[in-house]
Parts: sequence; C-alpha cells; structure tokens
Amino acid sequence: MFEEQDLLPLSALQHFVFCRRQCALIHIEGLWVENRFTAEGRLMHRKVDNEGPEYRDGIRIERGIPLVSRRLGLIGKSDVVEFPALSTELDGKAHEVPFPVEYKRGRPKPDHSDLVQLTAQALCLEEMTGEQVAEGAIFYGKPRRRMQVLVDDALRNETENLAEELHRFVEEGKTPAAAYEKKCEKCSFLDICMPKTCNAKRNVGRYVRMLASQIEDD
Repeated sequence: MFEEQDLLPLSALQHFVFCRRQCALIHIEGLWVENRFTAEGRLMHRKVDNEGPEYRDGIRIERGIPLVSRRLGLIGKSDVVEFPALSTELDGKAHEVPFPVEYKRGRPKPDHSDLVQLTAQALCLEEMTGEQVAEGAIFYGKPRRRMQVLVDDALRNETENLAEELHRFVEEGKTPAAAYEKKCEKCSFLDICMPKTCNAKRNVGRYVRMLASQIEDD
C-alpha cells in the first residue's frame, strides 16, 4: 500500500504507455507544453466538469469524482461515472455498480494507453466502493461516440503491471532518449523533445566514427 506522498497521477499512466519520454518530461522534469490538441482536450474536460451531476433514464451521473488506489499508488479525478440504479442484488441489498466514462478529443489510439487509463479508474472505483467494475466506456470526440470497454483480466493485469513499472520509472528519475515516431507530430513537446534532431545527432556521431575508422585503416 502506497503512502499519500507517493501517489502518482492517473494521467501519468496514460503518458507512460503513450511515450515514456513524454511521461518523464511531465512527471519527472515537471514540464508542460500546450498546443491545439491539448487545449481542445482541456476544453472538452472542462465542459464535462461544468455540467454537474444529473439523473438520466434511471442512471445517476457524477462528474469529477476524486479517485485513489493505495494499492496501485494512483490518484486522480474521473471525467464521468455512471451509477445505474439498483443494478445488482447481493445479499438482498441493492448495489450501484460504477461505470466509468473517459472523454478523449481525438480518435482511438493504436496502443492501449486510453484503455489502461480507463482500467485504472475502474480499479480505483473498485477499491473505493467495494463493487466490481466489469466495464466502462471511452467517448472519442472525432467519431463522437462511445467505445465500450470490457475490464477483463488481461487489461487488469496489464494495468497493474504498468502501474508498478511507472513507480519504478519515476523513482529512478531518468528521462529516456528521444526516438522519432509518427505520433510525435501531434505531441505538444515536439519542439522541446526534438526527436528528429536527436536522432540526427546520433547518426552524425556514427558517421564521424566510421570516417575515423576508415582513416585509421588507410
């Protein structure tokens, strides 16, 4: 069980899966850079937060619920958590099972970063409420529809293992070297990270060493 001072943001887990260098720049070096994509995402979350709680079709909808898992060492805040009324009957008592909904401005990612973030929210809710969270959803702004997510054993194990890795990563405090990928073009840290330049420097170094080796051979 983690102490309060050792808890890491839920968002760090998503950053860790998406790009470990980005995660280090934000959560180790304390940097943040805004661009159009991050601004749009921030505005979307602000709109969700400002709508407040409501009841719709027998479902209680709560926004901005504080989330914490001492077991995983994570802390954060939900976008939306839905509580279907009287969703299960256990021991003769009615139980509301939380259904987390995460909002993203863009499209589904090819990696598991969004899925892991949602699963971490589900695990936080389980620890806080004692109810098993079997599923949730991610609302993507581009298709403007929900993607249902089954919180199965595979996702749970992946999320728990990544949370453990994240804590070791932050404790070690080392920022990985830059490596350019297509996803870098939309990253707000592109100008600071300079993945193409860093790669070019490494290539120049290899080229200089190759020339030196040729000269020695001659």
